[in-house]
Amino acid sequence: MKRMINLRDQRLKEKDRAKAKEKKKKDPSELKEREVPKYPSCLFFQYNTQLGPPYHILVDTNFINFSIKAKLDIVQSMMDCLYAKCIPYITDCVMAEIEKLGMKYRVALRIAKDPRFERLPCAHKGTYADDCLVQRVTQHKCYILATVDRDLKRRVRKIPGVPIMYISNHRYNIERMPDDYGAPRF
Repeated sequence: MKRMINLRDQRLKEKDRAKAKEKKKKDPSELKEREVPKYPSCLFFQYNTQLGPPYHILVDTNFINFSIKAKLDIVQSMMDCLYAKCIPYITDCVMAEIEKLGMKYRVALRIAKDPRFERLPCAHKGTYADDCLVQRVTQHKCYILATVDRDLKRRVRKIPGVPIMYISNHRYNIERMPDDYGAPRF
C-alpha cells in the first residue's frame, strides 16, 4: 500500500515539474517587468525635504566617547555645526551598549542620561546598536546620524537622503547635507 502511494506521489511531482518548465518558457517578444525600488516622497533629487530645524540627531555610542576625548559639549557643538536647534536622540540599544562598556565609560553614561537627550524605545530583539540605527534611519528619513564608526558610515551612505555628522579637527562636521540648510562647508 505504501509503495503505491509513493509511486503516485512521484508521478504527481513529475507532473508539477513539467508544468513548471512550461510556465518558464515565455514569449520573447513580451515586455519584461522589472522591480524598481520605491523612494519616499520626502526625497527631492537625493535631498531630504523632511530635514529642517529643529534637527533630530541620532547619536551613536562612539560619537559620545570621541566627543568626550575631544572635550566637546555635544548639544552645543551640534548647534554650532548646524546653526539651529538640535535635539539629540539615543535609542535603548545605544544606552545598553554604553552600560555594557562598564566603569571606564561612566562619563559617557552620565552624558547619555542628560535630560536634553531624548530616549527612543526599541521594539526589536537584541542590543546591536548599529543595526538598530540603520533600521530607524531607513524607516524615518527625518534623522541625522551622528557617528564616528567607519562601517556604520559606509552602511548609511547607501541610504539616500540621510546626512552623517562626524568629528574631525576637534569639531563636528556634516556630510550629505543640502547647502540651503546652513551646514558649513569645509
